[in-house]
Amino acid sequence: MNKKIRKLSTVSLFIFFASFAVTARADLTKQINGIINQPSQKKVKYGIRIIKADSGHSVYSHNGQKAMVPASNMKLIVTAAALKYLGADYQYTTKVGLCGDTLVVIGSGDPLLGDEVTDSKYGRAPDWIFEHIATALKTKAVAVIEDIIVDSTIFDDQRVHPNWPVQELNRWYASEVSGLNYNCNCVDVTAVNRGGKVTVFFEPQTAFIKITNQVTAVNTGKHGIGAYRQHGKVNELIVKGRCKEQEGPFAVAIERPAGFFGFLLAENLTRAGIQVQGRLSEKRLDADCNFVLLYACETSIKDCLARCNKNSLQLAAEALVKTMGAKANGGRAGSWAAGREVITQYLLALGLQKKQFHIDDGSGLSKENRLSAKVITGVLTDIYNSRHWTVYKDSLAVGGVDGTIGKYFAQTKYKGKIFGKTGYISGVKSFSGLCTTENGDYIFSILANNANGKTRPAINDIVKAVFNN
Repeated sequence: MNKKIRKLSTVSLFIFFASFAVTARADLTKQINGIINQPSQKKVKYGIRIIKADSGHSVYSHNGQKAMVPASNMKLIVTAAALKYLGADYQYTTKVGLCGDTLVVIGSGDPLLGDEVTDSKYGRAPDWIFEHIATALKTKAVAVIEDIIVDSTIFDDQRVHPNWPVQELNRWYASEVSGLNYNCNCVDVTAVNRGGKVTVFFEPQTAFIKITNQVTAVNTGKHGIGAYRQHGKVNELIVKGRCKEQEGPFAVAIERPAGFFGFLLAENLTRAGIQVQGRLSEKRLDADCNFVLLYACETSIKDCLARCNKNSLQLAAEALVKTMGAKANGGRAGSWAAGREVITQYLLALGLQKKQFHIDDGSGLSKENRLSAKVITGVLTDIYNSRHWTVYKDSLAVGGVDGTIGKYFAQTKYKGKIFGKTGYISGVKSFSGLCTTENGDYIFSILANNANGKTRPAINDIVKAVFNN
């Protein structure tokens, strides 16, 4: 074959593959447009962007630069920024020690202290940390404690975000954010009907929480209960409803998490035979205190990322925002405002336009958040091409395997090949992440506002179309 023929063959192949790629993109565009224009989705506002991960070339875009309410897809931005700013080796360290006869707990903002999922992962029993503290005290032959100080000043004292729905503040996903957290800052409430008498109990049991039982025992008909805060009364809950056999357990968010931990600590120490004679204080440790470390508890950022992205734990996301804020503030008073500024600078450094995003909280519960699909795919592209990609990818839910998409994409062709983060608040559904296909990796972001009951299947169909194309 002479040089001219070889050249013609090369040109022909190039034209063939270019034509094939254009045809494939046209087919994908037709499929996705068909999905978002079906009758059930006509009123839904979509923002979509799909790109080839290796080249960054766009293969589909629909309102890709429009800033929209992202729901929990906000967590993708927060976790990426946290990896960049804090590093993959970052550890939360809660310190316990003595200042004379005073027991001191210094919080690090750790959102997973006493978290049931994390404890189960490491084979830890409930209340393990209190047992460890009691053991550390007994090892030092300490039998009497005067006062207990809990220092949560690594974060500021704005524990509730101003743009969270007030009527949902007793829900687990709107729990307070403190520099010292425990059990996701919730108690688990259960009601049991025994012979027509309903008993309500909660775990962990503590005098810090008071419950008024207004549950009615029933034999037939509708049943279900809820726990409601009493206005102006901190951590006094009314449990109402109808109980047939058992209702719950379900998580209810408490107030003043640092005090919650301190109360539980005092109660557990007493049960362990250590006298607690003084009072519990929530304050910053005095600079002149001769602090002697007894025990330290560490939690890796990797565990936080996984609880944030796989399981959509709101507290993990908000703690990461405030942790970045604390670092920016020199190690104290981490705030939403300071954390937002860190994230904003991260996005601007990627060349993303300010008009395409607005950061309000970290979890996506606030409807004041705004992200475009281009911003999300831009962040995912940045982390995909960074040394942190393996850690970040491991934090994502896996289709047909685990997390919030464990029940989706279970067919063999998709299972284990779609990674991402879902999002949901009233009127909003979202899904962003990565498809690993025979034709390479695709990064996608799908945001849907004014969403309805058929929007989630439509979003999943879009991802399947990307995978199949």
